[in-house]
Amino acid sequence: MSDAALTLALSKGRIFDETLPLLRAAGMEITEDPDKSRKLILNTSRDDVRVVLVRASDVPTYVQYGGADLGVTGLDTLIEHGSQGLYQPLDLKIARCRMSVAVRSDFDYAAMVKQGARLKVATKYTTIARDFFASKGVHVDMVKLYGSMELAPLTGLADAIVDLVSTGNTLKANHLVEVERIMDISSRLVVNQASLKMKQAQIRPIIDAFAKALADKRGMERYGFALPMDEAAAKVLIDFGGRQWLVWNAHFKRERIGDVPT
Repeated sequence: MSDAALTLALSKGRIFDETLPLLRAAGMEITEDPDKSRKLILNTSRDDVRVVLVRASDVPTYVQYGGADLGVTGLDTLIEHGSQGLYQPLDLKIARCRMSVAVRSDFDYAAMVKQGARLKVATKYTTIARDFFASKGVHVDMVKLYGSMELAPLTGLADAIVDLVSTGNTLKANHLVEVERIMDISSRLVVNQASLKMKQAQIRPIIDAFAKALADKRGMERYGFALPMDEAAAKVLIDFGGRQWLVWNAHFKRERIGDVPT
């Protein structure tokens, strides 16, 4: 593989699985199954692109310092890491969940906050948690944990936790309740800024392919079919639900949608 080859950093799990359709949209497939191999560098169907498997929390670091040209990482990880040296062209709308505050079901969180009590909060996401409680004027002591967050309130280690919530089933199983929703989380495409300049001819088509796949998906979700993305359908006036929309594509084939002025 040449020095001009692209390296994409991914983490195993939900982000990896939900990135695969986007890679296919960009004309590439990962040719090896990471669940059946111990290899950390995987080939793709394109000779000029490879995938490196790293911890989710390390994806921004690999991209920032040039260990990878681009990567996919959760907004939570990005906030905790910081975005210096990273270009963030797309919210990929994958691996969606939310960051929330949870407590024991018998803990009166609202009353404690109203009284101005100092709370002990266990979390892996200290930056997000600290900023959230500071914005509410709530005084907290942070307990940094890396896993099994639900145990902290049950053992008396903390009054509350700040953690990612998807279905909420784990909270319920451990007699915890979600009391505040801090933010919605999804995964972003991040690109090394130097790579974007030096390898723009390779990276830009991938960004555009991802953007087109996302636009097609939005069209399918909203209208039941993909909106046209070819130059032959440069301008289309369509009517949905009594509202008119103007759909058009520029030379670089990016969809733009907006209400038609009356």
